[in-house]
Amino acid sequence: MFDKIVIANRGEIALRILRACRELGIKVVAVHSEADRDLKHVRLADESVCIGPAPSIDSYLNIPAIISAAEVTDAEAIHPGYGFLSENADFSEKVKQSGFVFIGPNPDTIRMMGDKISAKNAMIAAGIPCVPGNNDPLSDNPKKNVKLAQEIGYPVIIKAAGGGGGRGMRTVHTEAALLNAINMTKAEAATAFNNSTVYMEKFLENPRHIEFQVLADAHGNAIHLGERDCSMQRRHQKVVEEAPAPGITDEQRQQMGERCAKACIDIGYLGAGTFEFLYEKGEFFFIEMNTRVQVEHPVTEMITGFDIVKEQLRIAAGMPLSIKQDEVKFTGHAIECRLNAEDPKTFMPCPGTIEQFHMPGGPGIRCETHIYNGYRVPPYYDSMIGKLIAHGEDRTSAIARMNTALSEIIIDGIKTNIPLQQDIMNDAAFAAGGQNIHYLEKKLGIV
Repeated sequence: MFDKIVIANRGEIALRILRACRELGIKVVAVHSEADRDLKHVRLADESVCIGPAPSIDSYLNIPAIISAAEVTDAEAIHPGYGFLSENADFSEKVKQSGFVFIGPNPDTIRMMGDKISAKNAMIAAGIPCVPGNNDPLSDNPKKNVKLAQEIGYPVIIKAAGGGGGRGMRTVHTEAALLNAINMTKAEAATAFNNSTVYMEKFLENPRHIEFQVLADAHGNAIHLGERDCSMQRRHQKVVEEAPAPGITDEQRQQMGERCAKACIDIGYLGAGTFEFLYEKGEFFFIEMNTRVQVEHPVTEMITGFDIVKEQLRIAAGMPLSIKQDEVKFTGHAIECRLNAEDPKTFMPCPGTIEQFHMPGGPGIRCETHIYNGYRVPPYYDSMIGKLIAHGEDRTSAIARMNTALSEIIIDGIKTNIPLQQDIMNDAAFAAGGQNIHYLEKKLGIV
């Protein structure tokens, strides 16, 4: 096992990684921006290194500064968390070239899965079902693109090959709007991702978003930890996640989970990852693979009793998986509500000072956050300030416990989305389960 690692992230995920390291006896180096000197994990770390000013581009995205921090502290490995550089193949490559271990997949795998076209082709080769559409970049020939859309059938969706986070996508319902949509998506992709390549798929009109958690080691072993439902979304951003997904049968779980685990072996995957699918009319369609730990990993941990972050560390240290597929057991139901420092109606970020914070408790409740009384939420980063997770013997019990926890939590001094989360937990359609990815936006009047 490693003696010391650098956590190249901030907020609740950095604190989550630190706690896993503590359990494994690993010393921690916290890198931070000038704005993040008072983060909880920075205060708790064995060592800390300031890597630049507040803007991410000068700190958390500053690859030389992060590697230098590892060098001056004699660390052995770097954990990227999620976001920032976690799925940056160049970062992974430079970490390895500098003599450190990157706690995640190898650069070639990140690069392959980061390009949606190559990822789709790899999944087709591995036997994973994909959304109908072209498996190559769209050409500059308007007639070919019009013909392709006719063959796929409207509506279609134009996607950036290097896209992510809900950006670089445009839905097209008519032939008249097609060519303009392609050009606009190309321009957006070139600006946002430095890659203007786009492709076309069938637009599924009422799908759910279901994903499978996988783990793979360097010894040819891979397992899945079941699925999560992440269909409660706003502008392609997840708001509520749960596991297991309502309505998915044991047979479906086993079949798709085993396919995902096998695909990991086929592509030489290493570490924790997630296969994301659109699910409609009983069928799964692959959309992308996240080559990192995800925000919603706690719901899987709650129903399996398995620590995904500790396993990431073990795998990166060269150890085989500590659990076999037939040892994975699912117990009860878990729901996660993302807590954001934002106006619950306008969704505008609301940075500021936490005047009072009270964490909820009770059976089955888990709260992951880096905030504390007097902590100032900076305006420079993502507005998420924590996650509230509730586990119960069944879905009804988990929702009831989440409702209680949401009523107990106190975050004064800033606005948060807690009222929105309470509204969702008390929504009859959500309680019924199985709503599609458009449900929340329709409920909020966004679409």
